[in-house]
Amino acid sequence: MTDSRGDSGAEEMEVVEDELGAHVSVAGGVEHAPGRARDIHSINLQLFTKQPNRWAEPEFTEERVGDFSRARTAGRIRTAGSHDSYLINLASPRPDLWERSLASFTAELSRCAALGLDFLVTHPGNATDGDTESGIARNAEGVTRALEAVEGSTRVLLEITAGSGTSVGGSMEGLADILEGIPEPARSRVGVCFDTCHAYSAGYDLVGDYEGVWDEFEDRLGFERLGLFHLNDSQHPFGSRKDRHEHIGEGSLGEEPFRRIMTDPRFSAIPKVLETPKGDDMVTLDRRNLARLRSYRG
Repeated sequence: MTDSRGDSGAEEMEVVEDELGAHVSVAGGVEHAPGRARDIHSINLQLFTKQPNRWAEPEFTEERVGDFSRARTAGRIRTAGSHDSYLINLASPRPDLWERSLASFTAELSRCAALGLDFLVTHPGNATDGDTESGIARNAEGVTRALEAVEGSTRVLLEITAGSGTSVGGSMEGLADILEGIPEPARSRVGVCFDTCHAYSAGYDLVGDYEGVWDEFEDRLGFERLGLFHLNDSQHPFGSRKDRHEHIGEGSLGEEPFRRIMTDPRFSAIPKVLETPKGDDMVTLDRRNLARLRSYRG
């Protein structure tokens, strides 16, 4: 096995080759992300290809793409993906913001394709005029146009949101409507990212009605669309419509929903990444959360 030391300079450590991972830092360049995944005992990762709160769009040189590819191979990274910019709003009724969002989303998808990433997570946008139906149609058009412009195998994953404000992605019905608005063959490259904190805050009771939640998912979306879990506990109560992540088992969801997900045979092969709070020592905290999830398997 290759040396698993990342930027921390830590000694060789055991890496667990399962489906668990975390969002990791790209400080110094995306090529450092695979080493940071190894530092937390993982072979799966999510990253940002740009600063998520800025419109500036970086262009990756062939050298940087090559460095990332070599680091991914050396780290035996199984699954790697990106999360798009928080500024993107493909449901916006403002033509200028929609066009800017489309350009940014397309550039993001292009970087993902260049890096050979497996997925791109995107938050469905906000219909700030209150016209949800039109917002869903705009979101579907934006995703379609980006996929038509960028070839490759990167899969776009629509992330369920906490449902606050005018979000068009705070329900399985809304996600299904966006998917329905994306024609084939583009639709075949689109799936769903299920964030446990977001879903619980949006009113999907993973604590009190676990099977009911997944029955609805199968009915409205189909398990073949499930491409990724974001495993996050919540700092707010059920149905709060608030998005604030907490460490696994330390928030309002508690341990049981995570225990059930980790032992549910339907989800054993689905990549699962943490977006839990990083604090001042992200390596230690990510290791702790991942170890807790692994312990639920018994």
